[in-house]
Amino acid sequence: MTLLITVFAALISGILWYVRPESKMMFGTLALMCFGASLMWLVDAVVEYIEVGAEYFTPAAADMLNDTYLGLSVAALGLVIWFAILCIKDPEGRVKGALLRK
Repeated sequence: MTLLITVFAALISGILWYVRPESKMMFGTLALMCFGASLMWLVDAVVEYIEVGAEYFTPAAADMLNDTYLGLSVAALGLVIWFAILCIKDPEGRVKGALLRK
């Protein structure tokens, strides 16, 4: 489930970057983070398949639930990091403007 969730996140962020490559929202950074996570989970899945064989395709329900939580956590952490980078770089000057208004 971790691989599946990160692949969907990578596809969505990749589509956003492809549709709006000139956007100041740094979708390319988000896409790279998601594709990197997907690659990491793909390597993990291949190694686990080599270790356990066909049992890899019949996980227990508790294992699937844990993998789902882990996948959602990884996707959420990627979004938080992307948002932090976006706020620090502040490409449209909104954070600076909000701080200077006070």
